[in-house]
Amino acid sequence: MLNERPLAHILRPKNIEDFVGQEHLLGENGPIRNLCEAKQLCSMILWGPPGCGKTSLVSLLEHYWELPIVHLSAINSGVKDIKNIVKNQTGLFQQQQIVFVDEIHRFNKAQQDAFLPYVENGDIVLIGASTENPAFSINSALLSRTRVFTLRALSKENLKQLVYKALEYLSASQNGIFKIEEAALALLINQSAGDARKLLSNLEVAAQITNQTPSKPVNNKAGTELFKIDANIIAKASGQSIASFDKNGDHYYDILSAFHKSVRGSSCDGALYWYARLLIANSDVTPICRRLLAIASEDIGNADPRALQICLNAWDTYHRVGAAEGERAIAQAVIYSALAAKSNATYVAFKKAKRLASEHSRADVPVHLRNATSKITQDLGHGKDYQYAHNYEFSIAPNQQYLPDDVELEPLYEPSDRGYEKQLAAKIEFLKQVQAQGNKV
Repeated sequence: MLNERPLAHILRPKNIEDFVGQEHLLGENGPIRNLCEAKQLCSMILWGPPGCGKTSLVSLLEHYWELPIVHLSAINSGVKDIKNIVKNQTGLFQQQQIVFVDEIHRFNKAQQDAFLPYVENGDIVLIGASTENPAFSINSALLSRTRVFTLRALSKENLKQLVYKALEYLSASQNGIFKIEEAALALLINQSAGDARKLLSNLEVAAQITNQTPSKPVNNKAGTELFKIDANIIAKASGQSIASFDKNGDHYYDILSAFHKSVRGSSCDGALYWYARLLIANSDVTPICRRLLAIASEDIGNADPRALQICLNAWDTYHRVGAAEGERAIAQAVIYSALAAKSNATYVAFKKAKRLASEHSRADVPVHLRNATSKITQDLGHGKDYQYAHNYEFSIAPNQQYLPDDVELEPLYEPSDRGYEKQLAAKIEFLKQVQAQGNKV
């Protein structure tokens, strides 16, 4: 073992200048930098993906504000723990303190409400860390008493800085010099996906592997060994890269949204990539197939009516043959849908139809379209003057009214000039001409 403490903890920044990433918050005139330098207290929610520096930022605030910090975990803390914090600080030498709640979105409404009076009175400075959108996961009352700062996943350049900082530390603390090959560096950064904690954890394991098999003594430093980290060592240290996410969280729906928009935008490669991302995160295929069916009607529509059936068939195939072959069948539907002609004319037409129906929800059915189900309704003229379509050429009744009297006729479905909708547009024009002529069989 190289260190008793994790590398991510050892390299935690001691001041603003050491902090890697989050330049929009800690750079010149950045809001959190200003709070630190002015020692201005502020309850806040830090929202960002795992490994972006939320906990390190809290340590930084503790250092600059010079206040004690109490750590709470939303996983194993409750209202009693919250009240005890304030109870324990009463007395002659009462001092304000920072309460840091990791995973604050996991607190229920009652637990979040328990903070309100103490934050309101300034008894505590509350800092919550969340990977979920605070707008949906934090009570509005608590949200109004805090500032929300959004942290970003670290860039590749940020991660590269961290790697070199870590190698410098490892070289100084061990009897040797640690170096990393370019291919290994690229693999390490890609595997980390913006997560500094994951990056440093994988690098630490790689250093432990390398430490067991040093390359050779460095010529200009007698007795100093060179430890070279290559791509194979990084692959061993990282293991299989598994993308995971909370199926009820923003990230899941962001991936699903990217999948939908890639298919809509006819990006075959993008659609397959996001589909594979959903699969390797052990996502159920049901929401994927549902989304495909939605795409088939919303974004493809009658430009290629076969898309709807192909997506249904792929879903059915999955249940008939299992995941291995079924996932491939869904991939086939993804490719077909991405490359199919696109039209949202059905989607637009249906929205217009619902709006029209809502505006005229009590409009009477035209008498000629009603059924004469009894002598009374016959006497009322139900069905009178109805033109039976099959009595006319092309089965089209001339100038027959199909909307209520007080509903202005407006074109609801306006097909595009793409795919099969070209033919449908021509058919609509043909129907207009035939209806005007009214040739009876």
